[in-house]
Order: sequence, then C-alpha cells, then structure tokens
Amino acid sequence: MTPSIRYLLLGLLSLSIVVLDQVTKLSVMETMRLHESIPVVANLFSITYIRNPGAAFGFLSSSSSSFRFVFFGLTSVFAVGLLGMIMVRMPKDDWMGRLSVAAILGGAIGNLLDRLRYGEVIDFLDFYINGYHWPAFNVADSAITVGVVVLIVHFATEKEAQEIPVAPDNPPS
Repeated sequence: MTPSIRYLLLGLLSLSIVVLDQVTKLSVMETMRLHESIPVVANLFSITYIRNPGAAFGFLSSSSSSFRFVFFGLTSVFAVGLLGMIMVRMPKDDWMGRLSVAAILGGAIGNLLDRLRYGEVIDFLDFYINGYHWPAFNVADSAITVGVVVLIVHFATEKEAQEIPVAPDNPPS
C-alpha cells in the first residue's frame, strides 16, 4: 500500500471520529436542555447534557475562562501536532499503532473544536451505578481512551525480533 493511501485511510479514521463526535454533540445541544438527563438503562446509563469547562474529571474547571481557553487551546494544538508527528514517524507496517494514534488524534481534534467554539467541552455519556457516577464524557473522549489503551497494550505486547550478536569463535588477530 502506498504511503498516500495509508495516510488517507488514517485521516479518514480521524475525520470519522471528529464528525461522529461533533454530530452527536450537536444533536444533544439541539434536542436537550443543559443538565437534562434521559435514562437509557436504569441505574446504569443516561444521556445527560453537560458542559465541562475543565479537563478530565473537571481539572482546572474553577480557573478563569481566559486562562482555560489559552491553556487548553495551546495544550490541544500541541497535542494534535505531536500526534501528527508521531503518526508520520511510526513504522509503516505498524498498523495497530497508527490506528491507535489516528483515534487519539480524532478525539483530540473533536474536543479542540469544542474549546475553540464554546470555550468548554460538551459531554453527554453518563454512566453510573445508583448514585455513583463516572464523570460524563463524549465520543472524542471515548476515542482518546480506547486509542491510548490499545496503544499501551500494543507496545507492551509488541515482540520485536532482536538479533543477539554472537561472538565469533576465533576473533581476528
């Protein structure tokens, strides 16, 4: 497969994640009121429209909006650039690694678009058991999480054939 086709497929994966993320967020924003919750599976899962001004688990959510905009904007742009560079430098035949990075990249772009447009991220996937809630998240967060987990497992289980140098029987004199 040519490099251009390879990058096209990886780009399509990232783009698909961005589109799915943005379409689902737009749907939630257009059909629900902020903080409205629709139970899907009793005592386990609801669609709940929230806006997260911080990062994961509300990190920095109490900081000023201008600080958050600059901090998360720069961090996101840096992460997208770094992921792009990692993608280009990965071995051509490392499809699992490349697919993982493409998923992470798509998720990072999806959340970056929210921060640029709204100054916060739209979340709506709400998992819980009775009163114990996991922080709400979205499609972009899911892609980032799955991409990171798959990448970690991939690198942890990757077995590269390493040649062990063998000392010659009769070294040259």
